[in-house]
Amino acid sequence: MVPEQDLETVLDELRRLRTRVPQLTGALAAGVDGLVVAHDTPGIDPEGLAALTAAALGVAVRVADATGNGGFRELLVRGDHGYVATYAAGRTAVLTLLTQDRVNVGRLHLEGRRSGARIGELLDAAEAAARAAAPAARPTRTTPARTRTARAPRTTATEARTATDN
Repeated sequence: MVPEQDLETVLDELRRLRTRVPQLTGALAAGVDGLVVAHDTPGIDPEGLAALTAAALGVAVRVADATGNGGFRELLVRGDHGYVATYAAGRTAVLTLLTQDRVNVGRLHLEGRRSGARIGELLDAAEAAARAAAPAARPTRTTPARTRTARAPRTTATEARTATDN
């Protein structure tokens, strides 16, 4: 779980991104599992978009792998009325941006990559901190570990006799 302060920082980054790219109509940070981290997506269901992003990400990762082009970095979909761009954001998240059709795609990539890197650093650091704190929070085992008992050897079909074999 990402601390509330970090989530607010991610949301601030999404808002700043929308001011740097005026044709941006929405921005979403989500885990690769399809769960929303933060969003600024007026008129769009963020949970649905996050789930669709995860599905598209799965295909994009496989395409990149199958073609030998390395790990996933970004995905761009052009529709009649605009673009959907998804950028890697650290090890466990992605940044999805929605734009109008008149967006400068070069500027979109520049700003999307930068924001994806910032969000990725923040979320990866939060995950590392959570992992570091997790072992201390786990209770120690007070009951002895179970031991296995030896089983009798199995018989093969030829060795086994049933009442109908006689």
